[in-house]
Amino acid sequence: MRSLLLSRRDLDFLLHDWLDVGALTARERFAEHSRETFDAVLDLAEQVATERFAPYNRAADVAEPEFDGERVHMIPEVGKALEAFAGTGILSAAMDASVGGMQLPQTVAQACFLWFQAANVGTSAYPFLTIANANLLLAHGSPEQIATWVGPMLEGRFFGTMCLSEPQAGSSLADITTRAEPSDDGTFRLRGNKMWISGGDHDLSENIVHLVLAKIPGGPAGVQGISLFIVPKVLENGERNDVSLAGVNHKMGYRGTVNTLLNFGEGRHTPGGAAGAVGYLVGEPGQGLALMFHMMNEARVGVGGGAAALGYTGYLHALDYARTRVQGRRDGRPVPIVEHPDVARMLLAQKSYAEGAVALILYCARLLDEERTAASDVERARAHLLLDTLTPIAKSWPSQWCLAANDLAIQVHGGYGYTREYAVEQFWRDNRLNMIHEGTHGIQGLDLLGRKVRLHDGAGLRLLLETIDAAVGRARAAGLTGEADAVGAAAARVGEVTAVLWGAGDPAVTLANSSTYLEAVGHVVVAWMWLEQLVAVGDRTGDFHNGKRAAAAYFLRHELPRTGPQFALLESLDRTTLDVRSAWF
Repeated sequence: MRSLLLSRRDLDFLLHDWLDVGALTARERFAEHSRETFDAVLDLAEQVATERFAPYNRAADVAEPEFDGERVHMIPEVGKALEAFAGTGILSAAMDASVGGMQLPQTVAQACFLWFQAANVGTSAYPFLTIANANLLLAHGSPEQIATWVGPMLEGRFFGTMCLSEPQAGSSLADITTRAEPSDDGTFRLRGNKMWISGGDHDLSENIVHLVLAKIPGGPAGVQGISLFIVPKVLENGERNDVSLAGVNHKMGYRGTVNTLLNFGEGRHTPGGAAGAVGYLVGEPGQGLALMFHMMNEARVGVGGGAAALGYTGYLHALDYARTRVQGRRDGRPVPIVEHPDVARMLLAQKSYAEGAVALILYCARLLDEERTAASDVERARAHLLLDTLTPIAKSWPSQWCLAANDLAIQVHGGYGYTREYAVEQFWRDNRLNMIHEGTHGIQGLDLLGRKVRLHDGAGLRLLLETIDAAVGRARAAGLTGEADAVGAAAARVGEVTAVLWGAGDPAVTLANSSTYLEAVGHVVVAWMWLEQLVAVGDRTGDFHNGKRAAAAYFLRHELPRTGPQFALLESLDRTTLDVRSAWF
């Protein structure tokens, strides 16, 4: 039976026909792997996601975690699914063999994790955060910290979180007030509150390893004074740390992920006989935000992956419904609604968004493999720069447009789409959170226009446009002249408009237009992803390859032209949102 989570045929096409992950096995890091091992781990991911994650997705949404004042309660299926996940080894799939990892390419590991996000995004959040937490410590932790905390996380015995936001300081991290007082034994005692902490407290694991941003007294003001600390729920000696659950937040989606308000150092527990949560400094004082970006950037691409997976499964559910729901007539005969042109329009839109988003996420993963293993320092640096430039788009574009895909999936279902008897309404609620997770749409726009396209005197933007131009050249050589011309012209507009925006001499008006810029450039990037897929399709025929051509045609004819008016608006240096006053609303 065809899966309603993802299309394995599509993943195989993206991984092998387009991204050529098999070529990575010629590199020392991946030399022990082959197409067979890649396929085997993908098979395992699909099986466990289908059998252990998907069946209770609705149950975890309905019976969300509850706090009785002492501990969190959730349905037992969550813990059982996470035990099964730990047994797959996917927690450490892309990590070094020296820490127990499989040393799979990140591209393959990312494709594996998409199955779990499509099956049950609420439960997948626990390993998602744990993997990113472990990767940060592997990159920046001391050998002792890695030995103590990372090993148990990769075994599935400990889970990890990231603790940034506070009740009074959401995304404005310069305003955090959590303090870390140095102790005589080299540790720190933390006091403060952290809000919106996913996976912040539960009984799913033996321990929870919190990565906490805090300020050491006497340090610099603002973000320069932020440091990063490991603050475990349970200390190495088995003593309960002074980390307390103050409350559980109940969100519209991701209900299977416990989301918490945590108090550090409120005195409920007194490890070593003193108040304050024991924390261990990671790196040097004042490096906290820079180090945390290691986890945040990984999480941003991962959030985009979750959005893409939800858009994809919603599309497959809508397609299945449209093929079986008979309503209306064509040529005097009753027909399934998939045969109506407007339903076909909605399905093509979903297909173009979801498959384009998955392509973008896997392309970013392939860049990470290049950054780690390419033959030369120059190639590795180029991959790092391009990935850095694409990260805000990889987070925000799927979060916006795969949510739109979920919206269309509801519409395809008609009145039934709004009922809980069908899964698509939950997919929409779950996906709506991804526009806020790991930085809002507006923050990603500021990051792209304010920082990423200006990296190294514009080198990030130049590299992006050069890479798109190379793809345009390959498409022309393959006979895709019209498609290549459309993408090439849109990419040229990116360069022109960026020059106008930063040539205005007024950063305030430039950045007031950053969200529109993010949306327009994101559409150009996904058009490039579709051009790449068309080249990979070549002259092959059949339902799968013809479906790729149809989705690409939809995106290039219906979606890419949206950027024309957006670029014109950006060139006008519009001040509407900058000049409005609060009293006018």
